[in-house]
Amino acid sequence: MPVRNRRLKISTTIAPENRAFLKSLIKRGSAANFAEAVDSLIEEARRAENRKRLDDATAAFYASLSGDALKQEQELELAVGSAASRVDFDAE
Repeated sequence: MPVRNRRLKISTTIAPENRAFLKSLIKRGSAANFAEAVDSLIEEARRAENRKRLDDATAAFYASLSGDALKQEQELELAVGSAASRVDFDAE
């Protein structure tokens, strides 16, 4: 039996300006309805949170390095950064 995309119903109140913003997303065609607009914004917030965690972990890793290990990582960072600059990870 195929697995279907199951949605959970929630009921909440929001500020009028947030409702207006959601409606503007729908009007601009960025979302088909309120549920899709909310899902899109939550996905965006989750991506931002994941990027922040990755940034923090990367900073902690580099802070723990010294000497030759730090130099090797910096050289690798330059090489990977150059290659990655040509990739659109968000398909934007």
